[in-house]
Amino acid sequence: MGRPTEIAMQGYAAFGRRDIPALLELLADDVEWSFLGSPETGTPFGGTFKGKQQVAEFFGRLSQSDEILEFQPREFLEGPDHVTVLGHTRSRALPDGKPHLTQWVQVFSWKGGGRITRWIGTGDTAARLSPT
Repeated sequence: MGRPTEIAMQGYAAFGRRDIPALLELLADDVEWSFLGSPETGTPFGGTFKGKQQVAEFFGRLSQSDEILEFQPREFLEGPDHVTVLGHTRSRALPDGKPHLTQWVQVFSWKGGGRITRWIGTGDTAARLSPT
């Protein structure tokens, strides 16, 4: 499948096309997907999701809660079995929120086989609560 950075970039490309099935193909069947946030911190899509079906549910929650206006991974820091990505997102909380900018960190991990086995994301969850 490629090096960790290449695989992460394939996932971001699929996300940018709104092609969640293609993104799910990059994941191991038993993937663990965690966004560090909760509804109390302004993040309705936060939590831990296990397996491809639950990851698909994560993306469903995300699309129902945020309109993504710009999604920009900017820096890729690769290790032997992981890649950490720094970036930002400009989005609008649905149904009627104002645009807000969020800086984020995302970590992808692999354990052989070339499929993503774990993803952890976090960002400025307070930005959703106090738009700019």
